[in-house]
Amino acid sequence: MNVRTDLATEAREMVNQSRTAEKEIEGVSYSEKKEESFTVSKVIVDEIGAEKIGKKPGTYRTIYSDAIKKQDTKLQQQTARVLAKELSQIMNECGIDSNASGLIVGLGNRNVTPDALGPIVMDKILVTNHLFVHEPSYVKDGYRRVSTIVPGVMGVTGIETSELIHGIIKEIKPDFVIAIDALASRSIERVNATIQLSDTGIHPGSGVGNTRKEISQETLGIPVIAIGVPTVVDAVTIASDAMDYVLKHIGRELEEIDRPSKALAPGGMVFGKKVLTKKDMPTKDRQETILGMFGTLKETEKRALMQEVLTPLGHNLMVTPKEIDGYIKDMAHLIAEATNASLHENVTLDNFGSYTR
Repeated sequence: MNVRTDLATEAREMVNQSRTAEKEIEGVSYSEKKEESFTVSKVIVDEIGAEKIGKKPGTYRTIYSDAIKKQDTKLQQQTARVLAKELSQIMNECGIDSNASGLIVGLGNRNVTPDALGPIVMDKILVTNHLFVHEPSYVKDGYRRVSTIVPGVMGVTGIETSELIHGIIKEIKPDFVIAIDALASRSIERVNATIQLSDTGIHPGSGVGNTRKEISQETLGIPVIAIGVPTVVDAVTIASDAMDYVLKHIGRELEEIDRPSKALAPGGMVFGKKVLTKKDMPTKDRQETILGMFGTLKETEKRALMQEVLTPLGHNLMVTPKEIDGYIKDMAHLIAEATNASLHENVTLDNFGSYTR
């Protein structure tokens, strides 16, 4: 479980903040588009930008979809189609052609539900390498050589994940790697609501403080594409986000207190889903009035303080939604459908469901 590919969202926030301050981050470009009913953001970081923001140079994409949370099958199919398109684009940008062989890696611990995304996806990937090796006459055009591996975690195997993958690469010699993992999110809103892709590789375990050797083109010698989904969030993030929601709630209440419609609504009754935005955040003066000294802290200072308080006490817990069993099952199926469609020409955006178990 890691946090590396959370950069797509973090970089977007950095870019937005710099635009607000009427300046751009040199070496970092951000774009956003609509695919079907979802927003897809793309962040490109070059060598200069990497030094500016302290992140690895590369391309990062984030698909924002609440299809899993809503348990909406139609939206999940739409999300899979969008993911397949974005994954195919990254593969093209990495110079991976239709005949290139691939190793798909399911990172994580199958015995820990929020960390089992990678292993469960591997159960649904269309594997063909053995057919190319032993029964090539049965393989039609439109399929590529695909192998999968679930290396487990170092606490179970006692072996660095990157070393296991490196050893397999030496034997089967794939042309590229796709690594799928669960992430630790830095926002409550992104848990099970974003799918993040990058061409910069991945650091297994970094999201829970157990950083292992990175899995990247630099370490493996072939392109590595990472797909990640935030499935857990730590107590520091929950506490920080909760304080922001409180401030936004109070800010909206103060703005709406004199509206006639407010007087007509029964106390404590909410109609529909309530959405709080940055526009609801009260001014700095009001924040200080509401929360005292705590209200004057910057976001980074607030998180640092909570980290300083909770970690020594052993209370910086990793938390996942109570519905995580169903979320992981649905997300694994979604990612497998999209991956199968991206890997094989005969598996299209219209028929990928027929090839996914």
